[in-house]
Amino acid sequence: MKGKCKVTFVALVVVILLGLLIWILVRPVKIVAVHKKGEFASVLVENFPLSDRGKMNWWLKNQKTLTEQYGIPAPAKDSYFYVTFWKFGDGYKEEGKYDRLCFDDMKAPKNCIEKDAVFSVSHSRNLGTVFTTYEGRYKLQENGEIVAYKSTFEAR
Repeated sequence: MKGKCKVTFVALVVVILLGLLIWILVRPVKIVAVHKKGEFASVLVENFPLSDRGKMNWWLKNQKTLTEQYGIPAPAKDSYFYVTFWKFGDGYKEEGKYDRLCFDDMKAPKNCIEKDAVFSVSHSRNLGTVFTTYEGRYKLQENGEIVAYKSTFEAR
């Protein structure tokens, strides 16, 4: 009897954990706000994909919607743009003594967020589209393939 209860308990815990994992992986991304300054944009998000591949696929799938609904990316004349996705976390805060990112398009005092970038996308004529994550940089090839990108720039 005790063995059956343990097995049932372990199975219940596994089912709950799997349900939680599935919920985390399939919950929709929520865009809280978009702050733009020329060809640069900061997008405040909740529930952003966890994996690098998930982030890049989300961008590719939602780029048209982002342009239509939020006007991003807004490329410069030379086609350059830079979009950073930030965790919204605990919301807007006062500037305070910490190194926070503050937005000029909002009134103080609560116009700052903690600097917690989760993903960025840039585009230039020379490099094309480059994705930056915690794990590294990736380049979108003309054929749609995404490959790891290593800069050939050397500082002397």
